[in-house]
Amino acid sequence: MVGRFFKKFQDADDQQDAIPISPDISGNAEPHVMVKTKASAEAELPDFVNERVTLHHYLIDKINLSILDTMEEDEIHAELLPLVRAYAKEHNFPLSSTELDALVEDIGDEMLGLGPIEPLLDDDTVSDILIVGADRVYIERFGKLEKTKVRFKDEDHLLRIINKIVASVGRRVDESSPLVDARLADGSRVNVAIRPVAVDGPQVSIRKFSKRPFSLSRLVHNDALATGMADLLAAAVEAKISVIVSGGTGSGKTTMLNAMSAYIPHDERLVTIEDAAELQLQQPHVVRLETRPPTVDGRNEIMQRDLVKNALRMRPDRIIIGEVRGAEAFDMLQAMNTGHEGSMSTIHANSPRDAIARLEQMVGMAGMPMSQLSIRSQITSAIDLIVQLSRLRDGTRRVVSISEITGMEGDVVQIQELMYFKRLGVDEHGKVLGEFRATGIRPRFLDELAILGLDLKPEFFDPSKVL
Repeated sequence: MVGRFFKKFQDADDQQDAIPISPDISGNAEPHVMVKTKASAEAELPDFVNERVTLHHYLIDKINLSILDTMEEDEIHAELLPLVRAYAKEHNFPLSSTELDALVEDIGDEMLGLGPIEPLLDDDTVSDILIVGADRVYIERFGKLEKTKVRFKDEDHLLRIINKIVASVGRRVDESSPLVDARLADGSRVNVAIRPVAVDGPQVSIRKFSKRPFSLSRLVHNDALATGMADLLAAAVEAKISVIVSGGTGSGKTTMLNAMSAYIPHDERLVTIEDAAELQLQQPHVVRLETRPPTVDGRNEIMQRDLVKNALRMRPDRIIIGEVRGAEAFDMLQAMNTGHEGSMSTIHANSPRDAIARLEQMVGMAGMPMSQLSIRSQITSAIDLIVQLSRLRDGTRRVVSISEITGMEGDVVQIQELMYFKRLGVDEHGKVLGEFRATGIRPRFLDELAILGLDLKPEFFDPSKVL
């Protein structure tokens, strides 16, 4: 066993020392919480950051990668223990036996997981992991990109980790199918591009999700929106007001959709439709559907539109589409207009008006013989609220607008803004300063909320006060 185990493996740069966290709409931690690895939870393992990095490099040249997947976890730990013990002794690591066992388990977990990026996945301060070839890995932390020392042994090693990810969700990636969307076990979203479309080697983007789903109250605490905004959205969801969450890439749309979905009554049947299942709904009666890419011969593809049509036959109370981006927009509007009020989705757009324009274009992709006026009429009758998110220049994500669609005037969709984020400037550290305010306009569905006993405070709509 020892002879075949010793060869070459990989490197990982484990910098999992405890650090304070600042809040963010798509971050994964509470403010001022100290993050620790699994190993440090079991034993207070000294940091030794540089030494542990060197240890990982040392193990690269000692471990046979090809037989790693054939070994049991106990076997890996048994083989690692003498290696780590000898290294610690040679380099004068003052480790107790408990701390040594914790270090071995930490490294073993990495090998059984996703290799060098396993520590980054465990780090709750990291929101995005961006792999640019085998020798460059970037992360996003607190809204800012930074380069790490993490690297893979070579391109084959990176491809092995990629195949491990996509195979776990029944997908594949190769030269004939070089692009793939997948997800990790915790719901984190993964996008992969390999050669020939990726010129400089495999490119991997991992959008991490909180181990503990965000609530609207946590988002308020993190200054992503105001209390009045959160109360309005919670009441709207409970009252089956149809909502679209709009925003750019990385603005926190899915996080907001998850937070809002917590206010859907637990006696409703929900159907979620996604490219890669990542929504973390807390209701007991949820049917999760996921698209399927085509096979090698280009057949058997299942698109979002197919799933939306099928969902209508599954007796849902609400349909939640992770992101609407194509012809399924037509079927979604039909569902919202035919007894599935309260359905929700996200859309990529820079403003509420842009969101409506994009919906028009996507409905047109369905190929139905509809005039522009009839498409806009469908949109106005189906959707009530548009929640606009934005990722600001300092990396923070905020709700910058909550707007209501009120109807048509001629051939123009009428939108009235209810609440918004007013930017006031930038401080000396580059942080965007601002405040949440109401426009003074009350939503048209306020009476409907009152009938259901969902009363909102009048000061939430007072334009003279900061929310």
